[in-house]
Amino acid sequence: MDIYDHEAPSVNISDRLRQLREERELSIRGLGRLSGLSANALSVIERGLSSPSVSTLYKIATALEIPVTAFFEETPPKQDVVLVKSSERNRIPLYRGLWEGLGGSHYEGSVEPFMVTLEAGSSSGRFPMAHSGHEFVFCLRGEFIYEVGEETYTLEAGDSLLFSADLEHKWHNPGSTVANALIMLCGFRPGESPSKYHMASGNAEEKED
Repeated sequence: MDIYDHEAPSVNISDRLRQLREERELSIRGLGRLSGLSANALSVIERGLSSPSVSTLYKIATALEIPVTAFFEETPPKQDVVLVKSSERNRIPLYRGLWEGLGGSHYEGSVEPFMVTLEAGSSSGRFPMAHSGHEFVFCLRGEFIYEVGEETYTLEAGDSLLFSADLEHKWHNPGSTVANALIMLCGFRPGESPSKYHMASGNAEEKED
């Protein structure tokens, strides 16, 4: 099932990859040797002629010794009023899923709302996450199973969950259909961006190409 409901501008991976590579004074061939990818494949990505898979991004990130979220990090100006049109959401692919920003990176307060879409059987990954602040989850469709601390919670469409985000947590979609959830992070420490943990969801269990 196609989980992309709208076409939207995405992060410019080609420019970001070139910037990160040049900051480390690496040639394309040098990055190829470190990542196990061909210089030609990397060149095609840098020229914007091909979109890399999530596993390819992880190989490049490992070679550059950076988190994969570095490809998506931006420092936009902060505002006290943020309007995000549906067609203009920042969309970041997850392994068998999608992360959609809802303006938190532009807002001056400690609030980060976003949506997560997971295909059947996919998850936030093998390892739990934890961060400061509070986390609110509203299941829009399908089913999510959330593990928070030592407890397990099942959310179906219309159900919500609120918890202290410093408790270790992870989730998965146990159903046979796509699941969507609206997630709101708030009250986190100044300077922290906890949504980055969620941007990488599902990738820990990714298989090689």
